[in-house]
Amino acid sequence: MVKTKTIFACSNCGASTPRWQGKCPTCGEWNTLAQQEVMQTKSSSQKSLGQAGKPQLISHLKHEDFQRFDTGIAELNSVLGGGMVPGSMVLLGGDPGIGKSTLALQAAIFAQKHGKKVLYVSGEESAHQIKMRASRLEPNADVLVFPETNLETVMATLIAEQPDLAIIDSIQTMNSQEINGVVGGVSQIAYATNSLMRVAKEYNVAVLIIGHVTKEGMLAGPKTLEHMVDTVLYLEGERFTSLRLLRSNKNRFGSAGEVGVFQMDESGLVEVLNPSALFLEHKDTPLAGSCTTAILEGNKVLLLEVQALTNASTFGYPRRTTSGFDLNRLQLILAILQKTLKVNLSNQDVYINVAGGFKLDERAADLPVALALLSSMENKPLPSELVAFGELGLLGEVRGVSQSDKRIREVEKLGFKQVVLGGRKNDAGSKSKKVDVEYLKSVLELKKLFK
Repeated sequence: MVKTKTIFACSNCGASTPRWQGKCPTCGEWNTLAQQEVMQTKSSSQKSLGQAGKPQLISHLKHEDFQRFDTGIAELNSVLGGGMVPGSMVLLGGDPGIGKSTLALQAAIFAQKHGKKVLYVSGEESAHQIKMRASRLEPNADVLVFPETNLETVMATLIAEQPDLAIIDSIQTMNSQEINGVVGGVSQIAYATNSLMRVAKEYNVAVLIIGHVTKEGMLAGPKTLEHMVDTVLYLEGERFTSLRLLRSNKNRFGSAGEVGVFQMDESGLVEVLNPSALFLEHKDTPLAGSCTTAILEGNKVLLLEVQALTNASTFGYPRRTTSGFDLNRLQLILAILQKTLKVNLSNQDVYINVAGGFKLDERAADLPVALALLSSMENKPLPSELVAFGELGLLGEVRGVSQSDKRIREVEKLGFKQVVLGGRKNDAGSKSKKVDVEYLKSVLELKKLFK
């Protein structure tokens, strides 16, 4: 027996609730619950079962190596794990105007020039607009373009053309008559992604879909969208600066957490071969309040400059402002310094900035932030050839971080002479003959590092 049931579904996250509420209890958005009628089948005592399948032992399966193909962009290849995998689906997200379409078109042009068949499906631009952008990136660019938003037409074209690489720009513009919901809504996006996934797997087509993000910086649509695809990439950066970071948040064919560094110019996104030199362009002269650190991003070691400024507060409550560093972590570091070193920071405004617009999420940044704060507080510069990384504990101890030897090798390569880190002495420092490695046990040892 079939009966109708009324539910209220959220247009932002897809969650449902039996009663209307002003605020979605799952994602917290206001006025996103809409009434829907669903068909409900009354359960019976005997349920029909499907035909049983035949499971297989892993040891009986043949190992098949998939052949990746080059995208022509070394940083993109690195983030993908070595290149694009045929039959995979990659989701590329980022803020409007950050360069998602430019990056995808650059990869499409290179693949087409090197014998791969590429189909660029655009629901946001006309064919002439794509040609103008392609001519700016490559004078002799030639890619199959198909401006279309109807999902069934796009899928039929993919099956007929069977390209090696298909780019969907963007998934929010695709709509189907087979399912209800507004264009760009949860149901339409989920259905479009699932349909394109079936085509990708069945016809061995590598599909790159471009997705919009919400004001919170998350990919628009249901969270299941990220679970369905094989790889999730985020292109980050400030719209008014040239620096762009490509991060891998999920990768079934490689390691997650990889980072690619680009600069935007007139010819598109250009790879930055030496990111550390870009972030340390003002490190020739020692200045108070500056400290260099080595941060691990995926398999890359980046040397970044941490800047701190302390100034006597003119208000009753001192300001704490950060750019590229967690504010709560700064409050914790200030408390550790005041408790352990008896430094009075309660009447000081404190500002922290990571040069180059980079964001520090690793605990290895605790030690350089503390050193930069002390340097600014005492107006004494640190040695210009010093690099510091380590985690601060609540009791004032300095803890070690992972892959210290890899960080030290990068420090040596870039010509720095001194490394200060936490933890116990091991073989990491003894392997380097050009770098003086010093291990700190407590925050009490920090003041001896100043000139």
